[in-house]
Amino acid sequence: MLDRRTALVGLLLAVVSAASFGTAGVFASGLLGAGWSAGAAVTVRMAVAALALTVPAVLQLRGRWHLLRSNLPAVAAFGALAVALPQLAYFVAVTRLSVGVALLLEYCGVLLVVLWTWARLGQRPSRVTGAGMVVAVVGLVLVLDVLSGARIDPVGVMWGLLAAVGLASYFILSAATEDGLPPLVSAWAGLAAGALVLGAAALVGLVSWRTATTDVEFAGRSTSWLVPILGLGLLAAAIAYATGIAAVRRLGSRTSSFVGLSEVLFAVLAAWLALGQQPGPVQLVGGIVVLGGIVLVRLGERPADDPAATVDPVPAASDR
Repeated sequence: MLDRRTALVGLLLAVVSAASFGTAGVFASGLLGAGWSAGAAVTVRMAVAALALTVPAVLQLRGRWHLLRSNLPAVAAFGALAVALPQLAYFVAVTRLSVGVALLLEYCGVLLVVLWTWARLGQRPSRVTGAGMVVAVVGLVLVLDVLSGARIDPVGVMWGLLAAVGLASYFILSAATEDGLPPLVSAWAGLAAGALVLGAAALVGLVSWRTATTDVEFAGRSTSWLVPILGLGLLAAAIAYATGIAAVRRLGSRTSSFVGLSEVLFAVLAAWLALGQQPGPVQLVGGIVVLGGIVLVRLGERPADDPAATVDPVPAASDR
């Protein structure tokens, strides 16, 4: 059964993951402003993260390389669906939609996780969980200020929904423990597979590829392009994916997906601290509402509904 200590560690890891993911927009803004294409930024982000995790992943695989070989199809699916798809789809969506609308569409993936666990695993959400879902979504709308300057485009909406499918895939596939791979190894393999998928797509012209080595504007000052690249790869990918997968395996896909909504709050905070984009009163109220919704979802999760509650807690080796 999922004990209190395991749940607490899982929540802490989920928050660290959300905070790390929340910095991605700040780092990416400098690169995109300097002429980088979304495809190039995402691919390099995943490649740097995979490179950073290579040594610890190889150390954890000593004597267990058969686990990776026997699970290559699952690793490839995770890299393509859970890593590459949501990142690329979101970046494409924001070229046609306002950022708030694109993010709201992507985070519909949290609702897809609830529907999946209900339809596939028979885990019907309780009334408290349902109330928490509604409260969290209302708070998300307020934080993202969706109604202010909203741009709607059918193609953009399609890409936003694809990002939602990718986000849901991330939480659902991260919860799988049957392959026996440590969370850090899963993160490393998934990031490497995602980088290879997008790299191949760029080679055949399916993904736009533009880079620049000139200085970029970051946090109000001119700096080397390597600064946002390292930020995206190390903090917003390597650490974010590693702690995130470990959290999902402790909390289950449903609870961890709602805790993941706090990424939006951290993104707003990061933009405020680094770019001076101060949130308004409505966004602050929305942040409180989102947190209230997350608390309700967690309170409404009965132990029997939590996938992680059906197995003995396993010490996480690291991230997803």
